Amino acid sequence: MALTDHVADGARGEADFEIVAMGAQGDGVTPEGVFIPLTLPGEAVRARRSGDRAELIAVTRPGPARVTPPCPHFGDCGGCALQHWASEPYLDWKCDQVRAALTRVRLETDVSLAFTAPPGSRRRVALHARREGKNVILGFKARRAWRVVPIRVCDIAEPGLVAALPMLRALAAPFLTSPKSAPTLHVTLTASGLDIDVTGVERPGPSADARVRLGAMSAQADIARLTLAGETLYQARQVMLGIGPANVALPPGAFLQASGGAEEAMAGIVVAAAHGARRVADLYCGVGTFAFRLAATAQVLAADSSAPAIAALKSALASAPGLRPITAQARDLDRRPVLAEELKGMDLAVFDPPRAGAAIQSAELGRSGLGRVIAVSCNPATFARDAKILTDAGFRLDWVQVVDQFLWSPHIEVVALFSRT
Repeated sequence: MALTDHVADGARGEADFEIVAMGAQGDGVTPEGVFIPLTLPGEAVRARRSGDRAELIAVTRPGPARVTPPCPHFGDCGGCALQHWASEPYLDWKCDQVRAALTRVRLETDVSLAFTAPPGSRRRVALHARREGKNVILGFKARRAWRVVPIRVCDIAEPGLVAALPMLRALAAPFLTSPKSAPTLHVTLTASGLDIDVTGVERPGPSADARVRLGAMSAQADIARLTLAGETLYQARQVMLGIGPANVALPPGAFLQASGGAEEAMAGIVVAAAHGARRVADLYCGVGTFAFRLAATAQVLAADSSAPAIAALKSALASAPGLRPITAQARDLDRRPVLAEELKGMDLAVFDPPRAGAAIQSAELGRSGLGRVIAVSCNPATFARDAKILTDAGFRLDWVQVVDQFLWSPHIEVVALFSRT
């Protein structure tokens, strides 16, 4: 039987397939466009098809780029989809995904790899908790399912997070207050210790007795802070994080780059590309990832929709004397963007929006008199859309640098420079 015949094997619905390419989500793709997760180009596989997708049963002829996944949870856990792929073709594919997104909007430029996060470098994780009978399980969502895969080890997380898994499993139990509760523990490893914000808990949440128990458990584990959707349940000390020259007191649930190394790499690219700028707008600034570093040489207007993040940025200014002035504003840039008129007299803007991108803000940047714009994005598709808005307004896309922050996943970060033609 030829591989491309896809003849079903009796009632099981199994068929042989040939993998010729990789899709945008890291699935192997057959010549007919059937997506099969956990497969690679050049492989022959047996899978069970359902529409334009199939589930892998066995790899009958491994491809030349297949390697042994390091994690015992690979294949069931939905966190790392590409551990079976050798490093070089995996990273080339990420760059190709950015090129393809730009090609779809008729743009071309130099795309290169700037950084890839090593194993054991993820400083924040989102862990899901469920109750199965009398047992509590804690882990990540399974591939294409709501089921939770119990996690014993994690090759991408920092060792301090992995060591805390048994304690975090015990800590999750008091939050399972009803059959509808599906707690997610957002855990960040900081210089102050573990910072944990729990979401997905049905009201009224843990009882008074459970809250007392949670406090005692947190104290015994030396947790820095435990919050429930931002409400403080326990705090032993302020949660601090060094960002460039500043020490920032993080608000509960604050957005951070997942890897400290990736943050440093992206900030280095941004600062180098901003060289010579004297007045800079940092849009979607968060707690100041780029603002504090840019303020070493430039005045900065920093804006973000999160009022707690802006308050933390302002409070941290006193910890970094010698910086140029930073003016921080809490404003929803999707509904109230920084207008072209407000950017008058500025040299450069940096914008780092969420996955949905920044179409409205990009249009204002295009109307402005800025000479340079630096885009940071976690979504090649919306980045390409925003890039098209800027180039249609008279900017040139000079280059794109790819940052592999989310190791072994299809997620891609980019930093790009635009300049006026």
